[in-house]
Amino acid sequence: MAEGRLSRLLSPRRIAFIGGRECGVAIEQCRRAGFAGVIEVVHPKREMLAGIPCKRSVGALDAPPDAAFVAVPPEATVDVVAELSAMGAGGAVCYAAGFKEAGAEGEALQARVVGAAGAMPILGPNCYGMLNYLEGVTLWPDVHGGERVERGVAIVAQSSNMAINFTMQDRGLPIAHLATVGNAATVGPADLIEAHAADPRVSAIGVHLEGLPEGAERFARAVAAAHRAGKPVLAFKTGLSARGARATLSHTSSMAGGAAAFDAYLERLGVPRAASVPAFLETLKLLHVHGGLPGGRLVSMSCSGGEAALVADTAERVGITLPDFDASSRAALVAALGPGIAIDNPLDYHTYIWLDQAACEACYTAALSAPVDVGMLVLDYPKAGVGDETGWEMATDALIAAARTTGRPTMVVASLPECLPSAARAHLMAAGIAPMQGIEEALIAVRAAALAGAGLARAGAEAAVDSAHAPRPAILADGSGRSLDEYRAKRRLAAVGVAVPEGALVASASEALAAAEAIGYPIVAKAVSASMAHKSEHGAVRLGLADADALHEAVEDLLALSGHVLVERMVSSPVAELIVGIIRDPLVGPCLMIGAGGVLAEVLADRAVLSLPADRAGIEAALRRLRVFPLLEGYRGRPAGDLSATLNAIQAIADFAAAQGDGLLELDVNPLIVGTDGAVAADAFMRLAEEREVA
Repeated sequence: MAEGRLSRLLSPRRIAFIGGRECGVAIEQCRRAGFAGVIEVVHPKREMLAGIPCKRSVGALDAPPDAAFVAVPPEATVDVVAELSAMGAGGAVCYAAGFKEAGAEGEALQARVVGAAGAMPILGPNCYGMLNYLEGVTLWPDVHGGERVERGVAIVAQSSNMAINFTMQDRGLPIAHLATVGNAATVGPADLIEAHAADPRVSAIGVHLEGLPEGAERFARAVAAAHRAGKPVLAFKTGLSARGARATLSHTSSMAGGAAAFDAYLERLGVPRAASVPAFLETLKLLHVHGGLPGGRLVSMSCSGGEAALVADTAERVGITLPDFDASSRAALVAALGPGIAIDNPLDYHTYIWLDQAACEACYTAALSAPVDVGMLVLDYPKAGVGDETGWEMATDALIAAARTTGRPTMVVASLPECLPSAARAHLMAAGIAPMQGIEEALIAVRAAALAGAGLARAGAEAAVDSAHAPRPAILADGSGRSLDEYRAKRRLAAVGVAVPEGALVASASEALAAAEAIGYPIVAKAVSASMAHKSEHGAVRLGLADADALHEAVEDLLALSGHVLVERMVSSPVAELIVGIIRDPLVGPCLMIGAGGVLAEVLADRAVLSLPADRAGIEAALRRLRVFPLLEGYRGRPAGDLSATLNAIQAIADFAAAQGDGLLELDVNPLIVGTDGAVAADAFMRLAEEREVA
């Protein structure tokens, strides 16, 4: 039921298998999955493969296939793909490796495959293919663990082996589609996201990424299409570490980017990122059952104080809010549990009501009626055959009834994955309860589902789609471009509304003294040079010059370092010092970095990253995440900083950078000095891509 140019490939009724052993495996998997369409086989020498008579060539096929699984050597792949395209096939999986990932020769061979394919889509090369568990299609040369479903999630992966592992999960996650893209020669993750978003049987989309082979802009458009269709998208990115990036390059020749920049890019799109395979699968499960959540406020219930404490500790670590019960839900809980139970969230309702289904239902209903976004019951089921399971069955049925009464998205969470058996998972899933395996994974999933919910809520705003990211930047060699000195960099920032200290560029001590008389003491003097990005390391800064004698001596010393000196008014009584910078990630493009500034900026490493363009709300949220933010609010009785002016300055820097596109390679304002009345860029460095003026 997939739509568009991939419809025949993803939902074929006629399949051609071209090759030997791997094709035989794939055919057997199709039979096991119950594929009801036509299968033909092409092999130049074999008479039979998997019980099917072999055609001698692609041209001998009875009709153009909707999909072809091509498992022949790399050079032969080019010819086969050309024949399939010429006859009007719907698409092909190219299994063989030895293409772009193998170096220059392989890259040339891949270009030939792309040319041979023409308008026909291909998965790969260097990939296993695809599994359609809705219709029993297995263009897949190996074992897999999935089963037929009527509805489920779609998973797109760049790694075929990881895709196999996803199918082997024992977590009750229904998988509708799984596809691997390998080198993504003509079909990448974005294409598949859009195709799966159009299928009403797909509930959510998970994407394992090594890079963004179609580019950041194309991926953003695909996510926007999925969100408009009401489908949340979850990412699982590998290759974020230095070693992981090298492994990514060697695997599919995909470019990797930095973790902070990639997270900022995804956050802007409303796409949560899972940091592990269990978190990826559990989050997809929650998204399958409940979709994106309106927020991350959670109520937790258990009959154990130890479990309640574990949930509280995990929620604090993960960043999940556990709000207090309101008066109404608190009164209902007291009525259900009696006066001897402490009413708190997480709720330990003890075991007094165990085996009393009506009391459990009243307790659960009261708790789920609280002003929260999602509820959970911690419940580890016993091993089969160890004893009476009546209590667990009654608790489960009570929770299902309470969830139906309140309409609250609800989970059952086992602290150990193995303590939520398949029968219980199926029962809960059928009742609309998410069966979650692992407390930490469940809470991570809640946080992710809240971000996904925010992305879905923004789906109708066309402006958000248009500005979801900046264009992908040019990839330039280190040291390329033209650096501006501090004076010229500040002039450009001042032109867009960033406040800078009053100052003058001078070439002699006498000029400096004249400028200081006009500006007023105390004075800051700095050597000015485009090659001096970190002036403090060169002794090129003199602060707090209180009179003409001090300024004269300082300027004479600084002129020995450079031909010009910047003389500025000293910014007094700072509340805080920030660094505001622009970084250019090779994968997702320009990003805004905000952090604790000054000479200790790198030591403190207190920073947040936003994908450009950035809006004021996002900038303020990032600023509030910094450990130094309390200084701006007036820490321990000290005066508060001018938050409005700070946000204005950062917004102006972000807008300036976004407007320059590829023309701006690097920008650092350090420090941005925040005072009680204003925020001033005390130092700035800028590097441009080419010899041109920047507005």
